[in-house]
Amino acid sequence: MSEMNGAQSLIRTLVDSGVDVCFSNPGTSEMHFVAALDTVPEMRGVLGLFEGVVTGAADGYARIAGKPAATLLHLGPGLGNGLANLHNARRAHTPIVNVIGDHATYHKQYDAPLESDIEAVAGSLDGWIRRSEHTKDVGADAAAAVAAAQDAPGQVATLILPADASWGEGGETCAPIPPRIPQVVDATKVKNIADVLTSGEPVALLVGGSGCREAGLLATSRIAAATGVKAFIETFPSRLERGEGLPTIERLGYLAEQVAYQLDGIKHVIVAGTKAPVSFFAYPGKASDLVPEGAQVHVLAEVGQDVPRALNDIADLVAADTEPVLQQASRPALPSGPLTPQNWVDVIGALLPERAIIADEANTSGLLLPAATAGAPRHDVLTLTGGAIGYGMPVATGAAVAAPDRPVINLQSDGSALYTISALWTQARENLNVTTVLLNNRAYAILRLELQRVGADASGPKANELLDLSRPDMDFVKIAEGMGVPATRATTAEELAEQFQRALAEPGPHLIDAIVPTLF
Repeated sequence: MSEMNGAQSLIRTLVDSGVDVCFSNPGTSEMHFVAALDTVPEMRGVLGLFEGVVTGAADGYARIAGKPAATLLHLGPGLGNGLANLHNARRAHTPIVNVIGDHATYHKQYDAPLESDIEAVAGSLDGWIRRSEHTKDVGADAAAAVAAAQDAPGQVATLILPADASWGEGGETCAPIPPRIPQVVDATKVKNIADVLTSGEPVALLVGGSGCREAGLLATSRIAAATGVKAFIETFPSRLERGEGLPTIERLGYLAEQVAYQLDGIKHVIVAGTKAPVSFFAYPGKASDLVPEGAQVHVLAEVGQDVPRALNDIADLVAADTEPVLQQASRPALPSGPLTPQNWVDVIGALLPERAIIADEANTSGLLLPAATAGAPRHDVLTLTGGAIGYGMPVATGAAVAAPDRPVINLQSDGSALYTISALWTQARENLNVTTVLLNNRAYAILRLELQRVGADASGPKANELLDLSRPDMDFVKIAEGMGVPATRATTAEELAEQFQRALAEPGPHLIDAIVPTLF
């Protein structure tokens, strides 16, 4: 092709490196990138109306596609607006190429109103950061960013692109750079962990990361069946494969009290692809470290190592003749009557389609969801890895872009939805097959629970006012329709079942405003 500018060399290098989707919310500094999209037709640009939608969509895309998407954000404030879902991506070890436009290099000295320390903001992500100072370096920096994003176990790679490096002529593409692959766990460590498993003492095995996919689950089930170890999946896996034909392995609880019950009597905790359990928050008079007192922690595989292989190596030592325990097909009966936190999950379990992707941000309303869907057709569950709410709608959006042939189900709480509800507009514009079931209890119910658990006085009217989402009640049907998404409201199990089936049968996005009482 003819001589390129920096933006063209960036996009061409991204595409050549396998990154062909860019979720964007651009500004003036990124206009040459925007213009360059028409010169590289292989790159798909997807507009988000808020940077938190952009970054969350990139997270959801990569969790399903198994490769990075790019983002395009505007200076430090744009990065700041997208930071919460980049935090979730960091915790999920999601590969993302995070392109941040900046002022032209010669303009920075004037301290214009949008001038900020982008490196400082991006530094909180503990990822890879590089600034392209010269047009000729942009392509090489882009290839390095793609490789860095995919270095095991995956990270956010931030490439800062000054406007003059973008518009300058003399851009050069760069060939793809292979990322670092996961390291294999040493055979000696595998043997030592096998000895712990066969010691006769009570053992818990906690699996996370890539161990939550089929190969890791099958090996974990074999280990548990052969040794009697208590096996658990980490509380918030980035992507958990489950359903008929796969082992059903219990997830570690969110509440410290649940974990204490699950690990009661355990003398050894083996971790693979995750860390030893800690309390999500500190509570007065309660321990932060949830490993039982006196128990030893053993690391089978670090997060960046080959977790499925390590689990299989262990299984070959301790469970050579043992088959995994597979979940049989089963469905709850369709319930009837008014919707409750207990029965709405049975509607989903009864009707969940084949190969569904669930983006789960149901929070307190979804406590019974795992049991209701255990025997449903095989599906993936994406969870809130970093705890920063407002993840569900954007992640569902990105997952639908990554897998247009699969139904995406966003199980969404009302309070969290409002952080990034403009994702619905992107779903409508891109005609994405996302069905959102919005659990509407008109409250920050999780905070009502936490107000009690931290020991604070929960009786005051001012305190309760800050946790209430009524007065006025929000009309999510009208909000969704205003963004181009067909929407209905369900107050009974029968209505939810009928509306859910209809939404799945029709192409494009849908939202169901499911009215449920709060648990707390």
